[in-house]
Amino acid sequence: MDMNITKQSKPIGNLKKGDFVTVNGKKLEVDAQYVFEDYKTTKEMLIELFDSKTDKDYQIRYFDDQVKETLKFYELKEIVYDEVDVEKIEW
Repeated sequence: MDMNITKQSKPIGNLKKGDFVTVNGKKLEVDAQYVFEDYKTTKEMLIELFDSKTDKDYQIRYFDDQVKETLKFYELKEIVYDEVDVEKIEW
């Protein structure tokens, strides 16, 4: 799914702990970003996010060489992350 990335204050790879990402109007804080899986020719990246108001956890996953085409957003439900449709994302 091609997400509607409306605003980027910096490249997604530069997001770090304490930065904020807004997804569908919800402001989330970055907890960490790291390589989830290294496939030698590309890396699957994972950004851990949380909502301090609701204490819910989220993730953004993407491949570093195809960010816009592979960006996906997940919400932690019970013990599994479920993919969530995104209308708008910015950082």
